[in-house]
Amino acid sequence: MDGDCAWREAVVYQIYPRSFNDSDSDGIGDLRGIVERVDYLAALGVDVVWLTPVYDSPQVDNGYDIRDYRSIHDAYGTMADWTALRDALHERDIHLVMDLAVNHTSDEHEWFCRSRRGDEAYRDYYVWEPGEPDEPPNNWESLFGGSAWTYDETRAAWYLHLFDERMPDLNWRTPAVRDDVSELMNWWLERGIDGFRLDVINLLSKPAGLPDGDPAASITGAGHFVDGPRIHEYVRELRDRVFAADDVMTVGETFDVTPAEARRYVVEDGLDMVFPFEHMDIDAGGSGPWDIADWELADLKAVTERWQTAVGDGWIGLYLSNHDQPRLVSRFGDEAYRTESATMLATYLFTLRGTPFVYQGQELGMTNPRFESIDEYRDPATVLRVERAVQTGDIDAFAEIRDAVNYWSRDNARTPMQWSDAEHTGFTDGTPWIKVNANYPEVNVERESASEDSVLSYYRRLIDVRAAHPVLVHGRYEPIAPDDPNVFAYRRLADDADEQVLVALNFTDGRRDLLEIDGERQRSSRTETGGASMAAFGALEREDAELLLRNYGPTASDEPGSVALRPYEARIYRLATE
Repeated sequence: MDGDCAWREAVVYQIYPRSFNDSDSDGIGDLRGIVERVDYLAALGVDVVWLTPVYDSPQVDNGYDIRDYRSIHDAYGTMADWTALRDALHERDIHLVMDLAVNHTSDEHEWFCRSRRGDEAYRDYYVWEPGEPDEPPNNWESLFGGSAWTYDETRAAWYLHLFDERMPDLNWRTPAVRDDVSELMNWWLERGIDGFRLDVINLLSKPAGLPDGDPAASITGAGHFVDGPRIHEYVRELRDRVFAADDVMTVGETFDVTPAEARRYVVEDGLDMVFPFEHMDIDAGGSGPWDIADWELADLKAVTERWQTAVGDGWIGLYLSNHDQPRLVSRFGDEAYRTESATMLATYLFTLRGTPFVYQGQELGMTNPRFESIDEYRDPATVLRVERAVQTGDIDAFAEIRDAVNYWSRDNARTPMQWSDAEHTGFTDGTPWIKVNANYPEVNVERESASEDSVLSYYRRLIDVRAAHPVLVHGRYEPIAPDDPNVFAYRRLADDADEQVLVALNFTDGRRDLLEIDGERQRSSRTETGGASMAAFGALEREDAELLLRNYGPTASDEPGSVALRPYEARIYRLATE
């Protein structure tokens, strides 16, 4: 792929190696295991693989705590295994994007070891502050819970860690840090990777003086370290020194970013796209990390319209699931209608302006597992938060919040990929590092591959439809009936008016007539006063539209011109243009 436009047209598949496929029976997925499955990726039709961290690491946070940026973690294999994966992907015209965390390192990284000893060359590589052992420098909170500061006896000073205490934050104010990061990124590009997913890239800049944060904020201190004072300077420097070439794909994970800031990261700073977070908060309550709020379709519509329009000429990655989020069917769909809601949500993702990201197993309609005890969890953020809740007296025992933890935990996405109905779902011949979802005999690649009506088969068709209709990638977004509580409908319009597409999504388990949405009948005879958007429904009634794809097959009850959507039905129409 060459140029920004090509990355925008791509479909990206995220692999969490630890849970994807195990080639050596140790219960942990590895690079050779991915090589064994590259034909599956090619058959799916994806263009890019985003590989979450495989660098040498103590695995405190499953690889995001990097000990050596130029080595492969032993459990995943060797550099030769990595090279074999790169070559296998490239032979199939699939690009490889590496996940890179440079806000922080492991506390076992050589830089930190030398910095804590006071080595002059590395003294300022991390955010250190003097002080008494019982008084942190400020009130900032870690995103994993608790204080963002830990006192180090060796150096007799505090160091900042926005995540786990074994993941100290780098000090980007130090030029040598920026030099070393640029050098290691170029080192990977020289080895043939095609780009980077940049972990929490908008947290790099911390303000001088490290002022206290607002204690009423959801994360104390975030107002200072999210999109900090020099962040755009740092990102532009990386652009100039590392990824200025057109054929390097860059995706920024931008925590709590606004549409205006997202546009700035892309248009002014040179990232190809960023990940928004706002749509992933519609079900988050305000009384703590485990609080679940009821959400309405209106909430998703409002967030979607904001990000489809306010970003302007910027660009975003489209996602509803990843390694940090619950499974999308369990969260935004309906497990009783697993196939229907999984494919409807996929249609939503693939028909918006942006680049769609598919997280492993999403294309199968995988769901959240059920964890019965805290001992079954492997995610450090989950375990730490539960332990602190018990220690502070917020809860007496895990059982009090079991359902909420089951809903939110990152481990929902980290159970092994479900390849077959064999023992351990075909992921490993050993003992899996984390429990397997109990529904794997019904939900797995082999079973999905055997049916044309499966979630997997629908994803393949959906990828083809998006590739065949550039308006789904680049076209303008126009909402239809934004106040309707059940049906999400919108048009995508090409700037030259050569093509327009209508998308209609039923977000309920009941039947919904498109001509009756928003509480009144929207007949074609009324579209002159109803505007161009409602005229789209008139086109359906006049049969003046081509059905490109739907997630239900035709049935005998279908009538010509019928626009009654069945539970969680999705339809994509190509509308006639004048």
